[in-house]
Amino acid sequence: MSKLFPDSVRRLLEELQKLPSIGPKSAQRLMLHFLDAPLEDVRTLAESLTQLRERVIPCPICGNLSENGPCAICTDVTRDPGLICVVEEPIDLIAIERAHDFKGLYHVLGGRISPLDGILPEDLSVNALLSRIADPEQPEIEVREVILATNTDVEGDTTAGYIAEMLHEKFPELTVTRIATGLPIGGELDYADQVTLIKALQGRRKV
Repeated sequence: MSKLFPDSVRRLLEELQKLPSIGPKSAQRLMLHFLDAPLEDVRTLAESLTQLRERVIPCPICGNLSENGPCAICTDVTRDPGLICVVEEPIDLIAIERAHDFKGLYHVLGGRISPLDGILPEDLSVNALLSRIADPEQPEIEVREVILATNTDVEGDTTAGYIAEMLHEKFPELTVTRIATGLPIGGELDYADQVTLIKALQGRRKV
């Protein structure tokens, strides 16, 4: 490749291929798109990427994407604080929000249990979830139900099972539910349509 393209093109292709799901052909198509795009658009994209890395942080309460302290969902007084939906990543939260049916709060784990990938329970924000349920600084808030909305694959089920066991042990009176299997086995929340997500939430079962 080094002899076929200028150094600037080669470097861009190498960086693009570090992105998820971007192979050589996709990287080449993106490179050609950037070459044809107005220079201002390319500069805006580069600036947006820099600002994303510099400004966006995890919400200190739920782990959602935020810029200044608690995220917009955690500060929304119309939300039901007694209902917490546990998801693996912020992108799963976004998928559920697209369905416009869930009115509670969220807790983002930051991944899922996957020993083969070196991700163990202590690498997830499970302890933060436990602290939220029994927060001494907010004794007036009683969490009634925790919905486990991890993905419906082996790792997601393992993660949900681990969290359910922890919750039952520490909070015997708490209702713990799992999203229904209206989602395809092995499917990811981000790829589910809105109706399927709504049915999965409405059909959740106790675990």
